[in-house]
Amino acid sequence: METLFETWAGEPCIKKTPISANGSNRQYFRMTSENKRCIGSYNADVRENEAFFYFADQLRERGIRVPEIYAISADRTRYLQQDLGDTTIYSYISSKRANNIDVTEDIINLYTRALDDLINIQTLARDVDFSYSYPRPSFDRQSLQWDLNYFKYYFLRMANIPFDEQKLEDDYSRFIDYLLDEDCSYFLYRDFQGRNIMICPDKELYYIDFQGARQGAAQYDVAALLYSAKSEIPQEIRDRLLQYYIDKLSQTVAIDKERFAEKFHGYVLARMMQAMGAYGYRGFFEKKEYFLRSIPLAVANLRNVIREHPLSLELPELNKVWENIAYNDFFQPHDDRLNVRIFSFSYKKGIPVDKSGNGGGFVFDCRALPNPGRYDEYKQLTGLDQPVIEFLESKEEITNFLNHVTAIIDHSVEDYTSRGFFNLMVNFGCTGGQHRSVYCAEQLAKHIREKYDCRVVLRHLEQQK
Repeated sequence: METLFETWAGEPCIKKTPISANGSNRQYFRMTSENKRCIGSYNADVRENEAFFYFADQLRERGIRVPEIYAISADRTRYLQQDLGDTTIYSYISSKRANNIDVTEDIINLYTRALDDLINIQTLARDVDFSYSYPRPSFDRQSLQWDLNYFKYYFLRMANIPFDEQKLEDDYSRFIDYLLDEDCSYFLYRDFQGRNIMICPDKELYYIDFQGARQGAAQYDVAALLYSAKSEIPQEIRDRLLQYYIDKLSQTVAIDKERFAEKFHGYVLARMMQAMGAYGYRGFFEKKEYFLRSIPLAVANLRNVIREHPLSLELPELNKVWENIAYNDFFQPHDDRLNVRIFSFSYKKGIPVDKSGNGGGFVFDCRALPNPGRYDEYKQLTGLDQPVIEFLESKEEITNFLNHVTAIIDHSVEDYTSRGFFNLMVNFGCTGGQHRSVYCAEQLAKHIREKYDCRVVLRHLEQQK
């Protein structure tokens, strides 16, 4: 990278500072010499790089403000691009909000300018060779299926959201048909959102991270911009910006405004599912706190859309999944209190994964306790049923066990609260996750709620299935 820089600049690099790439595996560095500066970029995926180089040239030739590519290494894995600074639409608005400054006019001004540019970008499709697109030339059935599976395996599975896989796949097929029954001939930017729009010192907007561009429906990029979880755009402003965009687009191409708006909310849901898949992978799996913090905001957006803009399409299993996410206590915004999450589980299915990014908490094994499941009269019941509760409460071993558990947990709750920690996870496991673990989890949740000012989330993993 330094050799490439020195060849381009004609002088040595005197400083190289890493820059966060957020959800990308690419590596970025701010590189400076005595007289020049740029962003040094490394990506081992050459095909993705070639897509970025090609679309950068095409967009710039057509007057769209994108970073200039200064130099590319012989193996096409390293390249130098124009340094546009550090201020994005997202960071600019966030910094104002942090200082309690009203950002309403800023949002309207910046987002209408971005939407104007987006229309110019989207209508370039007829002049672009999409064979350069990576991984596919169009946002087609295969692309949508990838995104929906990303959501299924990295969000639903890892968040323990129950679903019938065959019924969900049937709904996926109907949902994809619905989305693709639309004009899909536009230039689709793919990740057109506030973190990829730079505000440069000259106050112009520049656009980055378009290597995923392909041909597709216009609604997708508008959905990505207006419903990005962290942008937190008030709904009335979203509605106003959407109407502005539709009116402006209709001056350029002939569209059915009502149909466009209806399909828009379908693409909002598709985009949300793709984003939640990313949050699940980067947050639940890779334990990155930034992505975990985005989940409650994405869920709030989802709840708003399914309530205010239901689709004219029968998707029973998918609707059940959306409702489960939207109104699940586990995904609601956290306050400043300690968040205690208590689970019952079956050892046959494995110990629950900590979703907070803190690396796990307590796991209590209830299998040494008296088991109601050995008696016929209790086999079809759970630890939530009164006969089972009475059976367990009659056993001294249960009382002793819970006394030890509450003493340990009390110590952690008090210590975590005094130190300003936000998350504590407690798991109770038994053979089937039906009787003992359920009862113990219920008792601990009741104890904490009565004794401490904590937010308690209680989930019985086997019972919710």
